[in-house]
Amino acid sequence: MMQIQDIIDGINLSEQININKSFEYSQICSKLIKKTETRADGRKIIIHILDNWHKINEHTRCIWIDLLEAEGFYPYLANKKFELSSTASILRKEMSKSKNLEYYLHDEQLYVKQLLDSNKNVIVSAPTSFGKSLLIEEFVAEKKYKNIVIIQPTLALLDETRKKLKKYDDHYNIIVRTSQEFSTERSNLFLLTAERVMEYHELPKIDLLIIDEFYKLSAKRDDERSDVLNNAFYLLLKRDNVKFYLLGPNIDGISPGFEDKYNAVFYKTNYSLVEQLVEERFSNEFGFKGQKKINKENTLFNLLFELIDEQTIVYCSSPARARYLAKKFLAFLDEKICPQQYTDEIKLIEWIEKYVNKDWILAKCLKNRIAFHDGALQKHITSSVVKYFNEKKLNYLFCTSTLIEGVNTSAKNIIIFDNKKGGIKKEHVIDYFDYSNIKGRAGRMMVHYIGKVYNFNLPIRKSNDLIVDIPFFQQNPIKDEVLIHLDESNVINKTSDQYKKIEKIPHDEQILFKRNGVLVDGQIKILQQLRTDIVENVSLVLWSGYPNYNQLKYVLRLGWGNLLKPTETTRPMTLNKLIKITFDYGMKQSIDYLIKSNIEYITEHNAACLSSEDILDEAIRDAFNILRHWFQYKVPKWLRTINSLQEFVCLEMGLKNCGSYSFYADKIENDFIQENLSILAEYGVPKSAIQKIEMHIKDDLDENQVIKVVKNEEFLTKIDLLEYEREKIKDSL
Repeated sequence: MMQIQDIIDGINLSEQININKSFEYSQICSKLIKKTETRADGRKIIIHILDNWHKINEHTRCIWIDLLEAEGFYPYLANKKFELSSTASILRKEMSKSKNLEYYLHDEQLYVKQLLDSNKNVIVSAPTSFGKSLLIEEFVAEKKYKNIVIIQPTLALLDETRKKLKKYDDHYNIIVRTSQEFSTERSNLFLLTAERVMEYHELPKIDLLIIDEFYKLSAKRDDERSDVLNNAFYLLLKRDNVKFYLLGPNIDGISPGFEDKYNAVFYKTNYSLVEQLVEERFSNEFGFKGQKKINKENTLFNLLFELIDEQTIVYCSSPARARYLAKKFLAFLDEKICPQQYTDEIKLIEWIEKYVNKDWILAKCLKNRIAFHDGALQKHITSSVVKYFNEKKLNYLFCTSTLIEGVNTSAKNIIIFDNKKGGIKKEHVIDYFDYSNIKGRAGRMMVHYIGKVYNFNLPIRKSNDLIVDIPFFQQNPIKDEVLIHLDESNVINKTSDQYKKIEKIPHDEQILFKRNGVLVDGQIKILQQLRTDIVENVSLVLWSGYPNYNQLKYVLRLGWGNLLKPTETTRPMTLNKLIKITFDYGMKQSIDYLIKSNIEYITEHNAACLSSEDILDEAIRDAFNILRHWFQYKVPKWLRTINSLQEFVCLEMGLKNCGSYSFYADKIENDFIQENLSILAEYGVPKSAIQKIEMHIKDDLDENQVIKVVKNEEFLTKIDLLEYEREKIKDSL
């Protein structure tokens, strides 16, 4: 039999595939797909045939259509150019059609759905292009479960999911925030991070739990949020015996015994309707040190120029690297061709020039169909960038690890330029799992049959199977923050020093620490400090509303010193800088202030002799990172944790007037937006638009009423909005 690669080369390199060759390839393919061990090779041949359909002799196309049907490629068979010849095959195709969606499920999707329709819980490991998220919509659309919780790792991914599922809001009360109340009359769909599951006050009984990217449960992958994900999962298993569907890519197994205990089946498949071709681009000719950097970048830019008519994603190690390479490539293009202007197509440009800075590199890149995407950007910007890319208004996207963690996009080409995450320490080098996840973004079902992967680093080989440990079950290793949540009957080693330490914590303090969900040792230390300071420095502890500078300094020092995890990186933030900018931002409440403040700071400490343009770009990057990471996540979490601890001490000591940091925490987290309008920011409406809307919305309307009013076209005509702001409101709501 011919070698598989010879067949693939024959398909791709031939100008035409004559009758004889087509018959020969189809016979080989037919034999391959009949055997489990060679089935994947048969699928590869079919995918390459699809990519070269115009070359196939028309008299043999019916054979290939039958092979498509035999392999269950029903999403492709919905295309009218693939007409099935027999009644039996037509019936099988129609049986694969979703009863709830205008979509045909492929064979493996059907199998996973059948598993979930049984009494089994299901854990699926499948390629990125498998269509796992489509199954999420299938379960929602069939309206079988009254209360569903979907946990995803990022707010950006949850917002994408909300937009896809908002069409079902006639049946489901869709909840994305802990402030939203669930309905007792209607079904509820909770789209939450694990933190918000734990913070939600008295969830109703949950009938289906879906955890996307479930490998983040593992304690061995150094994810700072793995503990809270374990706690959310354990809570719903223990409380509701919830049915669950876990999904993720490139996983080989889970903790031994978990399937038996929780009536689950782990199902791994490599089934995919797209194919990735890997081209290793690492070369010793890159040279050493400075010359290597220049040569490698030039090789990248020349390749991107060759791919100018195709969409390409470039993986970069950090936000700074993504911006740097995007900027350098823009300069490269300027020398090669006359710069193109796409301002009218991409409405975000006008918003950037008005509300950020007309000289920001992102605006310049967008005008040339280039963008970057990372976790430091504001939510509405990242969602717009992904939308423009999916609409083919952008050709080049420079991405960070947000690409690994589930940004819902893919491209014809993926370039793995860096081999690190974060780009600072050796232990941040991407492993085979990360590499596979990045690679899996090449190609797109129904768009690109074949995706190309260009690896600019030494090839990464698989060394060991990836087994996802589930800490609350396996307990080796297990963090205090997970162990403290377990019932005694679920603790495996009750004689360990770790468990004995947890046991010694008074019961009422254990309840408090579990509710806060952050470092146990850190909370113990803060509690001890508060017991002293509530007597000796009472004014620093017992405050409400807006804090003065010393009160804020006191609380942030407690958070910084006790609630940061050992593996967390804070650079370029320092404690003193955090105190100052948090206090100042409370008065200024403007991103413009943050940018100007950063420009002053970087200019004063400009050891690297950066240009004014580089200073501006760094200042904007840092400002957005402060806003998202510190103001909308860390600082409010610390404030609420320390607030609960000081309230505990107050009650313990019999004090009548406790402090209350909740008002200030809410204000910072919601960027000082009117309380009932903060749902708009959650949905990805820019603050600039919300501030304009604020003047026309009463503060006594609830969130649902606000959304109803803002969706009204007549209401929006009264407000002087940019086209981009109107675009975002329409897309978001």
